[in-house]
Amino acid sequence: MLVQVNWTNKRYDYVKDYMLDSLIESGVVARFLRSSGWVTVGVDPIRSVKNKAGYRGPERRHMGGAAA
Repeated sequence: MLVQVNWTNKRYDYVKDYMLDSLIESGVVARFLRSSGWVTVGVDPIRSVKNKAGYRGPERRHMGGAAA
């Protein structure tokens, strides 16, 4: 899917959705368009990809056997 972005150089473009996180992290995207409207990077809440390591707590999901 394509996402409309407003670059930091004031130009507009479309990028593939999977590229958006890395472009935001590199600081080249000023805003991007969600279905709810424009999101300003550094002002509006966005997902963080800083915690890619995942959950570090104990595994609590049961992986085998019949349900109790």
